[in-house]
Amino acid sequence: MIERVEIVGVPMDLGAGRRGVDMGPSAVRNAELHERLAELGISAFDHGDVVVPVRESVSQSDVHAKYLPVIRAVCDELADLVETIVRKGAFPLVIGGDHSIAMGTLAGIRRGRSAQPGLIWIDAHGDVNTPLTSPSGNVHGMPLAFALEDASVSPERTVLVGLRDVDAGERQTIRELGVRTFTISEIDRIGIARVIEESLKIAGAGGARSLHLSFDMDGIDPREAPGVGTPVRGGMTYREAHLTMEMIAASETLGSMEFTEINPILDVQNRTADLAVELILSALGKTIL
Repeated sequence: MIERVEIVGVPMDLGAGRRGVDMGPSAVRNAELHERLAELGISAFDHGDVVVPVRESVSQSDVHAKYLPVIRAVCDELADLVETIVRKGAFPLVIGGDHSIAMGTLAGIRRGRSAQPGLIWIDAHGDVNTPLTSPSGNVHGMPLAFALEDASVSPERTVLVGLRDVDAGERQTIRELGVRTFTISEIDRIGIARVIEESLKIAGAGGARSLHLSFDMDGIDPREAPGVGTPVRGGMTYREAHLTMEMIAASETLGSMEFTEINPILDVQNRTADLAVELILSALGKTIL
């Protein structure tokens, strides 16, 4: 059981094409994250939010990678904080914000552990576009490509789970890198339990606390998680998502975690943030009995 969690909010929406995910950290806190961690017997310290410039105050600069210099600066600050948390032996829990924040989280974990973490990336999208392949120029579709380029993670220990909306350039990149992927069709065919078993063999091979989980809430079907910026029908079910978390917890390899792309503007009665908190608790060891 994880004994101490340190929480960092990153109210970033610069990487997204739609406003609102900057309110994700507040929505998760309002879903009683701290109280529910305490009920589970986990000590939690909240560092508050990393400061993110408002969109109107910065230049878009490059339409092929919008706001990238500012996003990188925020991610550098996040990386420093995550590194400090890891070095003191605590468990970093990062709450976004759009998925571009993963660049900072992964860099901080690698530096803090002096080793690349294994990575399970749950998402409807591949997030391995580059400025040259991205149809939109939105950086939240590029963080995994940047993390791989920066050697924060390795393709051999990275697994993408739940894909169902992948751009042409991303398909080519995934093939070239040899990253293991499990599309939603594969989950349908072989079942989520087998998918996570195989994912843990790849990403969790480093042993205790060697695994990072990056969870984009659009990996779940929008009927269960309506409050996301880029919903795609046909995602993971409520129970598939919980079983994923329960299996990861049981593996005792999880060392860090982030949840991203929660958009309260598009949500219904904070359902998506509530679900994110439920999943966080399952990943940290909450069980039915």
